[in-house]
Amino acid sequence: MNLERSALARAAFGRLLTIAEYQALGEIEFGYSELQEGRVLMSPNQDIRHALAAQRFADQLARQLPAGVELIARVDIDLELAPADQPGSSRRPDLMVVDQACLPRVQAEGGMIRASEVVMAIEVAARGSRRTDHVLKRHDYADAGIPHYWILDIDKPISLFPCRLTERFGYQDQSRATGAFSTSTPFPVTVDLSRLD
Repeated sequence: MNLERSALARAAFGRLLTIAEYQALGEIEFGYSELQEGRVLMSPNQDIRHALAAQRFADQLARQLPAGVELIARVDIDLELAPADQPGSSRRPDLMVVDQACLPRVQAEGGMIRASEVVMAIEVAARGSRRTDHVLKRHDYADAGIPHYWILDIDKPISLFPCRLTERFGYQDQSRATGAFSTSTPFPVTVDLSRLD
């Protein structure tokens, strides 16, 4: 970490950050970070079981995506919950499906994907992240207007909690799925959850 980033990182832990200030921190040497109302949150790196389940799920999902969307792993989302000059919120889902049209902008600006460009956020819940994924991130993603949120729980039996955003009630759960899961929204897809372990 260079001296300028190191000084910024030290200062970051003493005040609330905007999205731009958080982004200027870059990667932190241990674990990864997210931003919640201007506060930097640290998370440990994923363990091997978590990483394998996410990769195997991504492999199945990627082959079935329609044209115009892209599957991306572990990239920051600006939740767009505050004006640019105010303390911001950013999350880094395990996986997300985004509108491909956003990619040239993100690459050109070096910026973040915006919540309004996300079709679906996917978190892999495991010991240590279950409450965060089922409660906190569920609320943040709904508040940001992300239309679909899937929670993949890797405790046995591996299960999927697909949630769909409604106008009045936030995310509404479909039935918890185990084994094979099929849906037509937001696009037709079938995943075999038994192949993730």
